[in-house]
Amino acid sequence: MTPEMLQALLGADGSAALAAAAPLAAGDPLAGVEALRRSGYPADLAAAAYGQATLRARAAAKFGPDAARMWFTADGLQQATRPVVADRRARRLAAAGVRTVLDLCCGIGTDALAYARAGLRVTAVDADPGTAAVAAANAESAGLSHLVDVRCADATTVDRAGADAVFCDPARRSGGRRVFDPSAYSPPWDFLLDLTAGTTCLKLGPGIDHALLPPGAEAEWVSVRGEVVEAALWCGPLARVPRRATVLDATGAADLTGDGTREATVGPVRAYLYEPDGAVLRAHLVAELADRIGGTIGEPGVGYLYTDRPAATPFARGYAVDEVLAYSVKRLRAVLRSRGVGVVTIKKRGIALDPDALRRQLKPAGDATATVVVTRIAGTPTALLCTPLPAGGAVGNARPAGTGGG
Repeated sequence: MTPEMLQALLGADGSAALAAAAPLAAGDPLAGVEALRRSGYPADLAAAAYGQATLRARAAAKFGPDAARMWFTADGLQQATRPVVADRRARRLAAAGVRTVLDLCCGIGTDALAYARAGLRVTAVDADPGTAAVAAANAESAGLSHLVDVRCADATTVDRAGADAVFCDPARRSGGRRVFDPSAYSPPWDFLLDLTAGTTCLKLGPGIDHALLPPGAEAEWVSVRGEVVEAALWCGPLARVPRRATVLDATGAADLTGDGTREATVGPVRAYLYEPDGAVLRAHLVAELADRIGGTIGEPGVGYLYTDRPAATPFARGYAVDEVLAYSVKRLRAVLRSRGVGVVTIKKRGIALDPDALRRQLKPAGDATATVVVTRIAGTPTALLCTPLPAGGAVGNARPAGTGGG
């Protein structure tokens, strides 16, 4: 996307081309562009309109109906913050007394729009002219351009004086592929660490190594409907606790906090198994979750929790443990066949295996369903036959876990 092409799409012909491209976006790209050209649109405008229509269709999963009036680049859409996460971050900054934000590496502007929706004034900066133009167009489309000033500049050269807080979402993609090494972020990691000396929030990849995090900062991992989408580093007066796991779902938001250094108590398999949300695991807060639900782990470093009673928690998925077996493909196959299990969900932690390969070996057949958890208990490979509990619910009476025969 270039600023010139965006201007063309914003014009009358571009709007018409976009409208014509929308119903074609799910089909073959070459055929779609050719259909637009046959309708009289120039080749470059046809290609740009088709590409934008495709991105808007893809963006609907993240932005809902708003995607139809937004502007995107391919990398910008991939890295864009989900609105529910951006809005929550904006509210936290506003509650901390922030009134002006310098948004470095603003991308297509989704975080800048959230700050503006919260009533904050934003200076949004991106080094790519086309991306900066898209961010400005999104602010205009949302009716927020009076609060968002978009500039095209290198983030490392921008004067940060005057802003109450700095937000930076460094580029973590190159050529459409994710970059996992922080030293390969753009701007580089050293520049980001320099930002942490002030009132700053950094958006990072969820795989960030705890050892890289500066002392005194709050590291927050965020999951949306069970998917860990980002880590955020809150610095200076914005930091409240060492580690936080935030879970966002249809019912709202929940936070679990701690120092991220404790290990949960080890114990045996019990009546219920809880699989912590990925944000809890990433934040190293399994011990804190164990405290909340009265749980223990079966093996040091293996995150499954076991309880005697069901517990209502947004931080884990619960299962009733129906049977416990020493892990053996032959034994597990026999048990599943005796139960008429034809659909099996396989989960594993703390043990090396390929769930798809195991499923083929088990050759399930029948009408029943089951969840098989393969893990380690006190150093021993173990298979647990489980029944999922309702999401977030605590249902049923406590009962002992069964023990399978040899």
